[in-house]
Amino acid sequence: MVIFESTEVFFPGSALHQLAGVDEAGRGPLAGPVFAAAVIVTEDFRVAVNDSKRLSASQREILAQAIQVQAVDWAIGQASVAEIDNLNILKASLLAMKRAIDQLRAPVVGVLVDGLYCPPDVALSCRSVVRGDQRIKMIAAASILAKVSRDNWMRILDKDYPEYEFSSHKGYPTARHRELLKQYGPCVHHRKSFRPVSLCLTS
Repeated sequence: MVIFESTEVFFPGSALHQLAGVDEAGRGPLAGPVFAAAVIVTEDFRVAVNDSKRLSASQREILAQAIQVQAVDWAIGQASVAEIDNLNILKASLLAMKRAIDQLRAPVVGVLVDGLYCPPDVALSCRSVVRGDQRIKMIAAASILAKVSRDNWMRILDKDYPEYEFSSHKGYPTARHRELLKQYGPCVHHRKSFRPVSLCLTS
């Protein structure tokens, strides 16, 4: 069982249900949007969450359903491939985070974000937490929702573009994906600003 840190050091005096945890999924893939999730939980939240990268796909699916039921509130945001190419992946990731935060309905006083940076223009106090998905309970929950939401999106995309086998690699730069990219060339859902994709455009 993962032992998570208290949020008191980041927001002294604030109860857990007054804070949202935020994380993204999909910075590394060569195709598809970047997703983010924002999650609010209470002290009674008993879902055995963990950093999504340490869980199997089936574990993430089960936990995502439990999170959606037990969380006070949760929301998903995304930034498109066009936005990734126009802004860069970091700015697009922060934009997806902001969109997730903006969709929360339950009131919060602060946001805890995984990583080094907080999204700009968020009308709430924000703290970035390095390795937050391993340290803070609601960030871990957000990492799971973001990952599962994005994986599901890529499975749907696979139906329209079966030749790329998106359902298996989810757009990540696996050897098989690179092989298919060279064979068929990029589709509209590939990130043209990413070098392996741009090289296929010029070859």
